[in-house]
Amino acid sequence: MSVLVAMLLDRWLGEPPARLHPVVWMGCYLKRVGQTLPSRAPKVALLLGTAYWFLGAALVGLAFTGAALWFAKLPWWLGGVLTAVLLKPLFALRMLLSEAQAVERALGEGIEAGRARLAHIVSRDTTQLDGDQIRESILESLSENLSDSVIAPLFWFAIFGLPGAAVYRFANTADAMWGYRGQWEWAGKFAARADDLLNLIPARLTAVGLALAGPGRTTVLLALPREAARTASPNSGWPMSALALSLGVKLRKPGVYALNPDGRSPGAADVVVALRRAQAAAWGFAILVVICLQVLPRFIRA
Repeated sequence: MSVLVAMLLDRWLGEPPARLHPVVWMGCYLKRVGQTLPSRAPKVALLLGTAYWFLGAALVGLAFTGAALWFAKLPWWLGGVLTAVLLKPLFALRMLLSEAQAVERALGEGIEAGRARLAHIVSRDTTQLDGDQIRESILESLSENLSDSVIAPLFWFAIFGLPGAAVYRFANTADAMWGYRGQWEWAGKFAARADDLLNLIPARLTAVGLALAGPGRTTVLLALPREAARTASPNSGWPMSALALSLGVKLRKPGVYALNPDGRSPGAADVVVALRRAQAAAWGFAILVVICLQVLPRFIRA
């Protein structure tokens, strides 16, 4: 029940205020302890970055474990609702869809507006992108973040409950803030590797969900491993390739990768379809989690 209530809270209310948002708190911790890490010697930066990661993960895990244990003592319905309230900030489907829609709307106003809005959701330089490249970036961000921001938190909730979802979200936030090459090469190395590990299964589940949400399912699934291997990342290529193959479009990062290179350039209609399929994949996975948590245990006991 908690998962579906959390999904509905996300749909109706969106994100809680920053002052009440646990992911914002995680970010504040990471920003504070990470202030001096890039200036450290490589071995020291790696050691401290790893230690601060484990300390933060432990604090988050303990806090959410305590909440889960307290909720378990309450009436089932109240504990379920409170669990949903704490689960909701750990994923962000509505915000993900809204941000992608906002870029497409801005692009409709003009190329400069589209570039400026896209810069809010991607780290690459957007100042030279054309309309096709902006839409490709929308689709890439949508598919990759569907895994990171929705499917993965729900997956780890299904395995380890609230602490699992919360620790995953901490790990993903640490990767987003520290997991870069350059000055963060050593300080963020453990954070980047931890995020890669925790996303191995969710990224592939997201890819399957996106493939099943569109036509040509068998063809897409068979082509997925080949296309996903075109990216250096062990995970991001899977959901991006699934969406590219399902839509029949190409997704490119110049000089880095080209997914489904024989596909056509995406149009505004492709963004609309992609948003619909991403939402379907998210809700489909949420229902699957509910079945795994509620129906299967009762079936096994019977």
